[in-house]
Amino acid sequence: MTTETVMRRTKIVATLGPATDAPGMLEKILAEGVDVVRLNLSHGQPDDHRARANAVRDAAAKVGREVGILADLQGPKIRIEKFANGPVELREGDAFVLDCAPGAPAGDASRVGVSYHDLPRDVAAGDVLLLDDGLVALTVLAVVGAEVRCQVLVGGRLSDRKGLNRQGGGLSVSALSDKDRADIQLAAEIGADFLAVSFVRSAADMDEARRLLHEAGGNAALVAKIERADAIPVLGEIIDASDVVMVARGDLGVEIGDAELPGLQKKIIREAVQRNRAVITATQMLQSMVRSPIPTRAEVLDVANAVIDGTDAVMLSEESAAGAHPDKAVAALRRICLGAERQFEPKEDLSAGAHQFDRTDQAIALAAMLLASELGLRAIVALTESGATAQWLSRYRSAVPIYALSPFAGSRRRMLLLRDVQPVAFSHGETQSMAASTRAAVRLLFDQGRLVEGDRVVITYGDRVGHVGGTNTLKLLSVEAGGMVESLRDL
Repeated sequence: MTTETVMRRTKIVATLGPATDAPGMLEKILAEGVDVVRLNLSHGQPDDHRARANAVRDAAAKVGREVGILADLQGPKIRIEKFANGPVELREGDAFVLDCAPGAPAGDASRVGVSYHDLPRDVAAGDVLLLDDGLVALTVLAVVGAEVRCQVLVGGRLSDRKGLNRQGGGLSVSALSDKDRADIQLAAEIGADFLAVSFVRSAADMDEARRLLHEAGGNAALVAKIERADAIPVLGEIIDASDVVMVARGDLGVEIGDAELPGLQKKIIREAVQRNRAVITATQMLQSMVRSPIPTRAEVLDVANAVIDGTDAVMLSEESAAGAHPDKAVAALRRICLGAERQFEPKEDLSAGAHQFDRTDQAIALAAMLLASELGLRAIVALTESGATAQWLSRYRSAVPIYALSPFAGSRRRMLLLRDVQPVAFSHGETQSMAASTRAAVRLLFDQGRLVEGDRVVITYGDRVGHVGGTNTLKLLSVEAGGMVESLRDL
């Protein structure tokens, strides 16, 4: 385990599972740098997720850090059903039937049931269906009643409950299943900081999830998982309806094809940043580390490219949930992020003419970033209630660290996904003037070793304490001898 001497700007998300349930492993991965843990609601029972959420909070307290919790809905992933006698081997040219009738019998080498009973309405002769993330491909020959009759285009081994996609997308299944609705209640109950919605097709899917979450008493930030081809034409609308976007490269790569995936990843990251949303890059980032203690060079380059593209966070799935070396995978991800960040050269156009302003805090954020860049300031300090100003600051890519000071633990945990932002617990004090609060904030950072004598900083705040979204002021300060409050002076 290593304590970072250089602040890592890109955040790390790690999926929990049997591997992280091992005694002491959760503390290890948090100490290695995990910022947010993911509970994959596709697997396990509600009590399993309740226990893991409690374990995360206990482990975070032990290592002295705040850690966010992301609850990831299963979504309507379409799967084949089970085979009667175990896996089958399909050969190119074989006939194979997808039986979409309710209660279809267990499958064999000629046919198998499908969980999505409306599949016959969504496909036609000539369509290509992809099974098991594209390892097996079928061409639809005809649709007869509840049967989708196919020919094997790409053969291979096929086992129970593998996923099914239509090449190019177009399956009309709803984004929220009955299980998802129950799991939204669970996410609210355990106090999840983020809720990920799988297989999003439209902004309406996100609006419905947000309504259900609020009705359940939850206040999590909503994560739109972009994994359907159908989502791409309305990407901007989906991003605007979300708080965070995830580039879910597994099913997305299957539907659009591997060759299109790299460019689309860059597009999603770029558009999310431009629309003031955080973005997570996920799926097979360090897949070889499910077994190996070190990543491949190709994986190193993949993670580094996502960091250089500007992703806010990178995510581990099977590598941490079921891998042989969860702590080593997190450590590798941390090292790669730090290495890639050293190569990062901000090219943000900070001129006012390059940006449109709808809010005062957005203008203050741009002004703070411009000052930090032009004057060579050590840090930006944001006194924030909700984290909105910190989010605006993080959208303007620069090399200047952002310390976001908030009295609210929920706000601080939601800021854990924002690139460049380090949330810090800080209370303004009900009777304290803003001048006293700004000095106390900088003194706190000095005492924590985040600032040193001689540092110059810009601090942003609202002149109405407790007013969410009210940031309207910035001030330049200098840290002088000993970091004493009285030694701070305006520049």
